[in-house]
Amino acid sequence: MMGEALNRVPAHVGIIMDGNGRWAQARGLPRLAGHHAGTKNLRRVIRAAASAGIRHLTFYAFSTENWNRPDEEVSGLMSLLAQFIETETPELHKEGARLLHIGHLDRLEPKLRQKVESAIELTKNNTRIDVILAFNYGGRDEIVTAVREIVAAGIPAEEITQQTLSDHMFTAGIPDPDLIIRTSGELRTSNFLTWQSVYSEWAFPQVLWPDFDEAALAEILDDYAHRDRRFGGLNKK
Repeated sequence: MMGEALNRVPAHVGIIMDGNGRWAQARGLPRLAGHHAGTKNLRRVIRAAASAGIRHLTFYAFSTENWNRPDEEVSGLMSLLAQFIETETPELHKEGARLLHIGHLDRLEPKLRQKVESAIELTKNNTRIDVILAFNYGGRDEIVTAVREIVAAGIPAEEITQQTLSDHMFTAGIPDPDLIIRTSGELRTSNFLTWQSVYSEWAFPQVLWPDFDEAALAEILDDYAHRDRRFGGLNKK
């Protein structure tokens, strides 16, 4: 089945990594243990995606709304980001991955922000797969940021097109996601790639994010390969 999926591999896949808290609760562990397990799972999924031929992989790691969570959890998530950058960047670089960030870095502690920027700089010339971290990211915020940039640039209203908006998104230069996966079975988009996902295919596997593995990804890619994407038009068959 994986061979069939490879005939129509999505170029860009977005993943909403949902279910860490429930994974931990089911094991009698604190929520941060679930986030830790979810962070460890990134390497497995990145490798599987790269092997499948996916060129861009965006992870929804921390939303603009996540600042409203308890201080302890927010602090823990920041520590996990630092740990991921420190431990995984050398391996990502070795395997030809380019690390990118979408969202805002200005609320991060200076040392953490520097770690992220250094990882981006180190991997900037890699071409095998883009690993895009949506951290302190929100889809509506991204649209507002783009509009502000357009206004600041003095672009006349009559010259603004959909492409103008796309060119000012955090994802400028990256194709819109072909497929978005939300683990844990929840059926919400949660402010993720709001502008870019208008014609994305969606998948909502029941599996919790720490348990999402190569087989789960392969099954979704096989299903995607058999979908009829019409982008608002009619089937040409």
